[in-house]
Amino acid sequence: MKSKWIKLKSKALHLRKQGESIVVIEKRLKIPRSTLSGWFKNITLNKKQIAKLKHNSEIALNNARKNAVVWHNTQKKHRLEFAEQQALSVLNKIDLSSKETFELALAMLYLGEGSKKNKTCLGNSDPLILKFFLIGMKKIYNIDSTKIRYALHLRADQNPQEMKKYWSKELNATIERFTQVSIDQRTVGKPTYPNYKGVCVVNCCTVAIQRKLVYLSRRFCEKTIKLMGG
Repeated sequence: MKSKWIKLKSKALHLRKQGESIVVIEKRLKIPRSTLSGWFKNITLNKKQIAKLKHNSEIALNNARKNAVVWHNTQKKHRLEFAEQQALSVLNKIDLSSKETFELALAMLYLGEGSKKNKTCLGNSDPLILKFFLIGMKKIYNIDSTKIRYALHLRADQNPQEMKKYWSKELNATIERFTQVSIDQRTVGKPTYPNYKGVCVVNCCTVAIQRKLVYLSRRFCEKTIKLMGG
């Protein structure tokens, strides 16, 4: 029984002898790969044809990689948008005007990021985190802004004065209150990413607030674990 593709055989053989790959011929003529493999088994390609196959294969591989990157980025964008929607859904159910909610959130942040020594201070490389912390210190604990001190932990290739100006502007604090700068000597000769501005530590010069935040956050964890049956 003749193959229903037999009318296209001569064209397929011609394309193969021109150095086209089986994949390309399969897509162009809509002929199954198994049929093409049988037709092509006795064809010997010369160096020029082999070179063309290799070249086309490299082009196809590069295109496939580009398409994979586009697909991956698109999927990632969708996942991020979905995660943001979920987060907003939770926030819409919380009374953000509640002082207790704010203080609890502040305590949980402090438990993870704040100092546990005899002072209330928190360091981070993200200005948003430090702005949240400062608002809590001022609105909940009435900390006098003039008593707050700042320290910077920088990499070797970062300019201390430029970083002071950056953090001063971000946190709305005068440069004079940036009283300490330390340089990580382990980073000498290692370039810093442009968006990294070092770590800024906010020191509120008191231990009483630290104690309350730590107790509040830890007791909340313990009660929640007990309530949830953990």
